[in-house]
Amino acid sequence: MKIWPGQPYPLGATYDGSGTNFSVFSGVADRVVLCLFDDDGTERQVALPEVTAYCHHGYLPNVGPGQRYGYRVDGPYDPSAGNRCNFAKLLIDPYATAVEGEVEWSPRVMPYVETGRDDADLMPSTEDNADLVPKSVVANPYFDWGHDRPPRTPWDRTIVYETHVKGYTQQHPGIDESIRGTYSGLADPVSIAHLTDLGVTAIELLPVHQFIRDGFLVARGLTNYWGYNSIAYLAPHNGYSSTGQRGEQVNEFKRMVKALHEAGIEVILDVVYNHTGEGNHLGPSVSLRGMDNAAYYRLTEDDKRLYLDYTGTGNSLNMRNPFVLQLIMDSLRYWVTEMHVDGFRFDLAATLARELHDVDRLSSFFDLVQQDPVLRTVKLIAEPWDVGQGGYQVGNFPPLWSEWNGKYRDAVRDYWRGEDRALAEMAYRLTGSSDLYGSQGRSPHSSINFVTCHDGFTLADLVSYNGKHNEANGDGNRDGSDDNRSWNCGVEGPTDDPTILEVRRRQQRNFLATLLLSQGVPMLLGGDEFGRTQGGNNNAYCQDNAISWFDWSLLEKNADLLEFARTLTRLRTQHPVFRRPRFFQGRPLHGETIKDIGWFTPEGTEMDQHDWDDGVAKSIAVYLNGDAIGAVDPRGEPVTDDTFLLLLNAWHEPISFTLPPRAWASGWEAIVDTATGEVSEGLAPLRARASVTVGGRSLLLLRRVS
Repeated sequence: MKIWPGQPYPLGATYDGSGTNFSVFSGVADRVVLCLFDDDGTERQVALPEVTAYCHHGYLPNVGPGQRYGYRVDGPYDPSAGNRCNFAKLLIDPYATAVEGEVEWSPRVMPYVETGRDDADLMPSTEDNADLVPKSVVANPYFDWGHDRPPRTPWDRTIVYETHVKGYTQQHPGIDESIRGTYSGLADPVSIAHLTDLGVTAIELLPVHQFIRDGFLVARGLTNYWGYNSIAYLAPHNGYSSTGQRGEQVNEFKRMVKALHEAGIEVILDVVYNHTGEGNHLGPSVSLRGMDNAAYYRLTEDDKRLYLDYTGTGNSLNMRNPFVLQLIMDSLRYWVTEMHVDGFRFDLAATLARELHDVDRLSSFFDLVQQDPVLRTVKLIAEPWDVGQGGYQVGNFPPLWSEWNGKYRDAVRDYWRGEDRALAEMAYRLTGSSDLYGSQGRSPHSSINFVTCHDGFTLADLVSYNGKHNEANGDGNRDGSDDNRSWNCGVEGPTDDPTILEVRRRQQRNFLATLLLSQGVPMLLGGDEFGRTQGGNNNAYCQDNAISWFDWSLLEKNADLLEFARTLTRLRTQHPVFRRPRFFQGRPLHGETIKDIGWFTPEGTEMDQHDWDDGVAKSIAVYLNGDAIGAVDPRGEPVTDDTFLLLLNAWHEPISFTLPPRAWASGWEAIVDTATGEVSEGLAPLRARASVTVGGRSLLLLRRVS
């Protein structure tokens, strides 16, 4: 083959209509060989002829979309020095925008001779693995986006729905079987109708970067269902393609985004830039490890054969290397500019901030994002922890970022299960967590509030199990968190007892109402709105089956719960007092006599320090002043709303609340009651200082009528 010099930039395989430019980074390679694969598997090799600033590059005329390829790197194999090049092992292009196939586990996949010893990686393998590993694919860059525009939903109007591409539609009876569990299935009008009817504005997808299945899971007959094992950061996972045609997953993903945008729904991707699927020193070599191991991964200072692991997965990306930072930034920009996504949730984001050892809030990565004209305009969400020392960083990310608020989850769970000394913490979480985000230019929208997420119990399981039940994972029920802060309401697991079922349903309503009436940005776990269960499995990462897939028959069984969730999202959308852009001040504003927020005991008196210090108190009334929101609309006019009173009772018995004095309001009407799940508009109004009973373990929302 005649190969031209080509260009070092852009990295990856770039088709220009006549041919394809190939460029790949390696600072240690003596040479990089491009391998082209015909349909029958025949491999043709050609060395990339030029090297510019460690980028090996070349241009092949008449090579275009659909061409399968990979790389072989000729360089040092010296694990003790951090180098693991092995010409016998075919590598995925780190910048591949499409990937075909998956890893077929065999000793030949490994870059070393397997002996079962911990030092087996010292002896390189000479067996070829090209028939066992995925191939990169030259993708067609053209796609007709038509009039697609990002919804750009403001944070204060955002309601996030976390779900899984496959699990969401795999069992949906209203979707054609040929597209269930795929990007096309998620784009189906039936799928989108559920989201729009529910009232969510953004869908947050578990990882869709190309990922690999762990060998130990495959040996157990399981798989990596969640997808937190990325191996190609610019490629949509091929397993979610409905056609299986080479490279078609790229256009299918784009069609999905376009359809969601047409419905006004943003697409947020859960991205895993903290580690890759290559694991520790005994893992496979399928991409970065064989390209330039020491550049891409954090290695231990005293033994460069081993990896620093802040993620619990065997490796951590080396955020100190400019080419690693470039890969991540190029990947993020690609998904925004070419794939039209609207934001990212960064898995174990604290790892991205580790330039030396400690988490550095001013690390290069955050500086780059802050200055990037593309990325600083999209939604950026951090999972603000990792498993390393000092890795729990809730509240410590830069102003541009929002964070999964793990303290919100814990506080709300503790409060509604009746824990002592939970009331004061609950008050902070209801009002946007000003103790975490109230400084350095942040706002209530910095807090992504959630009660449940993919990692842990579903909402139905949170009220049905005291302990995890992960036996199906094959690890003796040792995996998954033991800190669930759950309560089974009296019986572990399924029951026919109507009393227990009623309490469980009420608790689910309590959690949904708290989430959607709190300041900050609510995130619903997909399926919680109709009672999805995983049978008590709180770590279903490897369950690509009915344990994780949505059971849509529950729509009919739990129609009342779904309608309750819809009522709450409508209420939140219609009333800006529940989604303030600024924190409460707790004092009169603009010369008014009534505060923007008021806290009352059940006796109707304002809370004092003694009340806050009462460790057994479980009931409180919260006054939300709609005349003191402190925001203006796009024309500069003040934003005002109705005024509400939120009565919360986590005690197991009903409690009588005395309503605030007439100075706060002269009359109230009931809007939402979690004791019954009904919307009670139209009832006779309650007068100031009247008594109202709030059922045991329930929430009552009142609206001022005069």
